[in-house]
Amino acid sequence: MTKKKGGVFTKFYIALILIFLYSPIAVMIITSFNKGKTVVWKGFSLKWYGELFKDKAILGALVNTLTIALLASFFATILGTMAAIGINNFRGKKRAVIQNVSNIPIISPDIVMGVSLMLLFAFLGNIFNFEMGYVTVLISHICFCVPFVVLNVIPRLRRMDQSIYDAALDLGCNQFQAFFKVVIHELMPGIISGFLMSFTYSLDDFIITHFTQGAKFQNLSTEIYAMLRRKIPPTINALSTLLFVTIIIIMIIINVRDRREEKRNSGR
Repeated sequence: MTKKKGGVFTKFYIALILIFLYSPIAVMIITSFNKGKTVVWKGFSLKWYGELFKDKAILGALVNTLTIALLASFFATILGTMAAIGINNFRGKKRAVIQNVSNIPIISPDIVMGVSLMLLFAFLGNIFNFEMGYVTVLISHICFCVPFVVLNVIPRLRRMDQSIYDAALDLGCNQFQAFFKVVIHELMPGIISGFLMSFTYSLDDFIITHFTQGAKFQNLSTEIYAMLRRKIPPTINALSTLLFVTIIIIMIIINVRDRREEKRNSGR
């Protein structure tokens, strides 16, 4: 009886926490299909989704957001993978120190990184005469995405059998071929996870973008913030719903891929 009571209480507590966390999102999703402009239900409609795709400002911000996220994830994945391989080549305290330093951008508050990057770009702008905008936001996103790639690739490097690389060299591959056909192949699950995580964080970022965007650039997060300061249009509910669904799909892909990888490793 005690175990049953404990199990019922645990389930109730978890259900309560989930309701507390996701009830605002559920209200937002339901409201996005509301025909009226307020939270009062006036009938099912896709009107605000249609209005969303007619808004040139939001569409422009969406294009900026997606291109920044894709480019930042791509370059961060390359740099992060190279950094992880370099860190793994160190031994002892040097590797631990360098790895801890690479994790600082993850631990430090976003506002610290945003302000520091803004000051850096303002200083360089005065020297080279350029304004903050698309390029500065892209560089900023690459900077805070690289540590996430390193975090995903390093565990794969530590589990990789070094003798596989040596065997590839013995079987006729040169170092370049062995690196891409063996090392990169073994690291690919971690590389993909790092890319998807970088894409998600870049898509979601507001604070760093806000400090490094300048006056002429807008992405979705800063565009929504600007709209909220004036008046909350119902199209924001539709936009937020689409973003939420996109993030959920990405997270499902990551989790499914990780589970398959665990099954393969357990099978081996």
